[in-house]
Amino acid sequence: MKKRQIRKDMGSSKLVDPSTCVTRIVRYAECQKNHAASMGGYAVDGCREFMARGGEGTPAALVCAACGCHRSFHRRDEQLEVVSESF
Repeated sequence: MKKRQIRKDMGSSKLVDPSTCVTRIVRYAECQKNHAASMGGYAVDGCREFMARGGEGTPAALVCAACGCHRSFHRRDEQLEVVSESF
């Protein structure tokens, strides 16, 4: 699942071109939940990528359809992109 957020840099003291924005792409990768922690071991379920169970904005969007655990157990990958719309 990919989630996109668009932010404009308003906090810097430099002049920012209004047509430039920073795009953050967030992707949730493999599940890292340790299912054998209560027994003192280490075992993961092998879920390779987070897939939301429900639509965006619903509580089910935070639950993985493949393994059933919360999105916070999946490794988070972030990438920043600078987008410029120069003519």
